[in-house]
Amino acid sequence: MASILDFLDTEKGKEFIQSSSKEVNESPEKVKSALGMALPMIIGAMKKNTDSPEGARQLNSELDKEKHDGSVLDKISMGSLSGLMGEGSGILSHVLGGSQSKIASAVGSAIGMDASKVEKLLQMAAPVVMGILGQQKRKDNVQSEGGISDLVGSVLGSNSSHDQSMLETFMDSDKGGKIAGDVAGKIFGGKGKSKGLGDFFKG
Repeated sequence: MASILDFLDTEKGKEFIQSSSKEVNESPEKVKSALGMALPMIIGAMKKNTDSPEGARQLNSELDKEKHDGSVLDKISMGSLSGLMGEGSGILSHVLGGSQSKIASAVGSAIGMDASKVEKLLQMAAPVVMGILGQQKRKDNVQSEGGISDLVGSVLGSNSSHDQSMLETFMDSDKGGKIAGDVAGKIFGGKGKSKGLGDFFKG
């Protein structure tokens, strides 16, 4: 099963962890833990948005933009990710709304990281998530708004026709690195880890 969590164990994912850890002055291990919790929440919020035709239409249109063609993944290798934060803040405001600070606080509390640092990680990660989605959309030739929800679900880690293609995409950029197993259960099922997606998007 390919998911956004598999990305963190690819070469690009490791580079992103290293670069973002320097930006927030935290260890790569702690940053990976934060991203492991936060990325599924971002994707989960996107998935919820695509449940409505209007939300699916908006995301489909946004992913068609050239800036979300996956080229953002090349910027990871260039070092500084601070340039992504402005765009990422806009993406998160649209996707998460008022839940952004709640998620940052929850993740920060769970792993012992300042919430402001988690917010920076979220802002740097959001354009990367959009790039992965956009790249996958092009690879699988997803044109309809109806296919967007399934695409987002596949990146979240649910079984779908995109899973094998997603795994191949990660491996293409991995250069032989190890693809992670499905660890979503450990993140959302472990004691004291997380309340699960639903609790963060209520109200």
